[in-house]
Amino acid sequence: MSAPKLNAAQAQRPNTNNEVPQQAAARVPQFTNLTARCVVLPNQDVDTDQIIPARFLKVTDKLGLGEKLFCDWRYLDDGSPNPDFILNQPEAKGVKVLIAGHNFGCGSSREHAPWALVGWGFQAVISTMFADIFRGNSVKNGLLPIVIEPSAHAALVELRAQNSDLQITIDLKSQTVAWPGQTPMMFPIDPFSRTCLLEGVDELGYLQKFQKQAEAYEAAHA
Repeated sequence: MSAPKLNAAQAQRPNTNNEVPQQAAARVPQFTNLTARCVVLPNQDVDTDQIIPARFLKVTDKLGLGEKLFCDWRYLDDGSPNPDFILNQPEAKGVKVLIAGHNFGCGSSREHAPWALVGWGFQAVISTMFADIFRGNSVKNGLLPIVIEPSAHAALVELRAQNSDLQITIDLKSQTVAWPGQTPMMFPIDPFSRTCLLEGVDELGYLQKFQKQAEAYEAAHA
């Protein structure tokens, strides 16, 4: 069946956004403040293949990826949990903050890495440095990456070793992180990422807030 012919007016009319389905904005976990227990993974240069092995990257759905987090470290060759790995120990139950080693999230750009961390239950990761792409992917998925000075990081790791119930308090509005004996310290985050996390939206969701203003501008300048 041949396509219908367009008249002259229809042929010259530009295609508009109103004529194509609008993409729904993705919701991400909203982050305002958090007080929670933590665990330490001191390894430096933990890459995304160690966070979530490549054999699990065929999926495009986040569901179930938390079970694969650090899979090659969490499980022994026979598939049983490795009792020596921190996430398999009783003290890890319910923790929401990961204290990671330097240069966490290096390697490939796979978004599955923050998916797996969030899927396991982490809401924030504290390190002295993150790989840039990992940091960007994290904030897009509701995971807050916090960079602190090496001296503060070392003190935090030592304090956590002495107290498995240590709680960390994070306030994204004021961009501060604190723990017992440590006054709140500022951490860097770009304003756009901060806004998206506070509102629980991705880039598209943020832009859609201004849809009416954009439509009004287009109408006024048509």
